[in-house]
Amino acid sequence: MVWSDGINRCVWANPKNELYIKYHDDEWGVPVFDDHKLFEMLILESFQAGLSWECVLNKREAFRRAFDDFDINKVLNYDEEKLTQLSADKGIIRNRRKIESSVINARVFRDIAKEWGSFSEYLWHWTSGRVVHEYHLTTSPLSDAISADLKKRGMKFTGSIMVYSYLQAVGVIESHQEECYLHGAENCR
Repeated sequence: MVWSDGINRCVWANPKNELYIKYHDDEWGVPVFDDHKLFEMLILESFQAGLSWECVLNKREAFRRAFDDFDINKVLNYDEEKLTQLSADKGIIRNRRKIESSVINARVFRDIAKEWGSFSEYLWHWTSGRVVHEYHLTTSPLSDAISADLKKRGMKFTGSIMVYSYLQAVGVIESHQEECYLHGAENCR
């Protein structure tokens, strides 16, 4: 689809939402190796379950504020008072189970990072550090395997569809549509 600026982009990115355009152009599918960013995207993707990414993206700044800029050391220590506060925050998605799972997932994320040296090392080991190029899928054997491992370790809201979306978001999987100017981009280490 050719947009008003003359650039072909994936049809899913709402051309009327500047946040979505910026996200598509600058973030989605770009390989991420920074644990802080990987943690933020994991939490945001888990909140997407059953909703649209645009909904989560539009609330991203409120999530950053509410979740202490995704400082993992703070999130993994959230207590009942903080969970209640988050459940009342109208700026974010107030699903109590997803909020509680963020704390659980933070602890598992930290444990994986300790085991592997970083969460990035854990995540990228699944592809030997290479970007996978695949299109028109919502799950794959890769997302199935990572999902199963994360669940075995205790993570919540990490089904294969969510994990696949996460892998696309952090650039492990590049899925820009054939017409998109970013299709097939190779931005790996």
